[in-house]
Amino acid sequence: MKIKERFKKNLLVVDNVKKMSLNLPNAETVSAKDYLLDSNIGSQQKVKVFNLCNSYRYQSEGYYVSLLAEARGHKHIPTISTIQDLKSLTAIKHIGNELDELIQKELITIKSDKFELSIYFGKNIAKKYSKLSLAIFKFVNAPLMKAFFNHYQGKWQLQNINPLSLGEIPENHRDFFRKAAKEYFSKDRRIVPHRTTSRYDMAILYNPKEKDSPSNSRAMKKFIKAANALSIDAELITRDDLSRLAEFDMLFIRETTNVNHHTYRFSRKATAEGLITIDDPLSILKCCNKVYLAELLRNNNIKAPKTLIVHSKNNNPKEIINKLSLPIVLKKPDSSFSQGVVKANNEEELITETKKMLLKSDLVIAQEFLPTQFDWRIGIIDRIPIFACKYYMVKKHWQIIKKESDESKEGDSETFPIDLVPKSVIKTALKAANLIGDGLYGVDLKQINDEVFVIEVNDNPNIDAGVEDLILKEALYLKIMSVFLNRIEMRKFRGMV
Repeated sequence: MKIKERFKKNLLVVDNVKKMSLNLPNAETVSAKDYLLDSNIGSQQKVKVFNLCNSYRYQSEGYYVSLLAEARGHKHIPTISTIQDLKSLTAIKHIGNELDELIQKELITIKSDKFELSIYFGKNIAKKYSKLSLAIFKFVNAPLMKAFFNHYQGKWQLQNINPLSLGEIPENHRDFFRKAAKEYFSKDRRIVPHRTTSRYDMAILYNPKEKDSPSNSRAMKKFIKAANALSIDAELITRDDLSRLAEFDMLFIRETTNVNHHTYRFSRKATAEGLITIDDPLSILKCCNKVYLAELLRNNNIKAPKTLIVHSKNNNPKEIINKLSLPIVLKKPDSSFSQGVVKANNEEELITETKKMLLKSDLVIAQEFLPTQFDWRIGIIDRIPIFACKYYMVKKHWQIIKKESDESKEGDSETFPIDLVPKSVIKTALKAANLIGDGLYGVDLKQINDEVFVIEVNDNPNIDAGVEDLILKEALYLKIMSVFLNRIEMRKFRGMV
């Protein structure tokens, strides 16, 4: 079988080609038997496999198609992890919870207590269910599936999602299925590579509308350039591209992360699919919660501002003041970029601000206020420091960022060679970051005379062109991209041993 080399190959794997040959643009139909046994197909590179077999049950042909696709390094849907997720009631419940508002909205006119939704490449034959079909497709990246809903206690609930075989598509849906498949493969889905020499594919998740993005547009271009220099084909993706993760080997998140957020879902899914992922899910979980960080630093004898964990059932302002003294810094557990962080200058402000925060979280962080002219930020990846900056406080303000309605002001910054940073700052930053993992972190510290205090560890540190890269310039981006390359090469090497 000859497969055209001008595009990254799309293979539609079916049980029987004679019974179901799909004449689609940029795609070729092959039998499951040929895919599993033909060494010419198995040795192909840059292949994307669409598994349309009749069954994905354990040890069936369909199961082995996805399993061997993973072993061969072929991008494939559904993946083994997706197949397993379809068997998990917990995973189905999670999807239902995430899409609850959309489910109630799109199914509101249905009179019966049960509803089945057939989804073909993210589409349903009824346009009014198009948003829900696409949303489910983004969560469950399977080409053909059916979602089952029940109406119970006044609302619709997602009960199950089953893969559909080609033979299960109703006769009156077949023309629509072919149209949906044709549209899917007619779109530009990274079929033409940017460079024919690329060994790996990287997705860089970003939000073009984010005001306080972790990297400015110039830095993003430099990341892509550095990736290309290492034969990594990097592409910017957005929150709408969750279903495409199987196309890539690596995920680099350059959007502000949070646990209850699509960035965490991307990280979880990418890790489950076997992508080299920064930020990894565990780093996001650890860094995004200030309660966890406070306890982690305390248990490992790392100096930090005096800290109290305030509980909603044990909120005693006078006790807080006695232990920390005014003014006191209050932090929401998931605060970031100076948001969700306030300074209480007196008891009245302490009571007011604490009550506000405790409405949304059972725990709040209260810290002593350590006034300094600047904060150190040490950038670390793979347990190695790569940049060091001083971020100065905004004039007549106590933070490095001052929020004013929809705008924000930032203080000045100064970038230093690592070897000119006080050794105690570097040592403390590494000790704190190593407690989180081996990803990309920005450790914020305050230096008061000879003492160094860790303020927080960020899993998604700012790397802006013209600031953090002033010393290393392009080499900074190459260092980060090299970590991705080294990790995937090491994984391949271990697989060969």
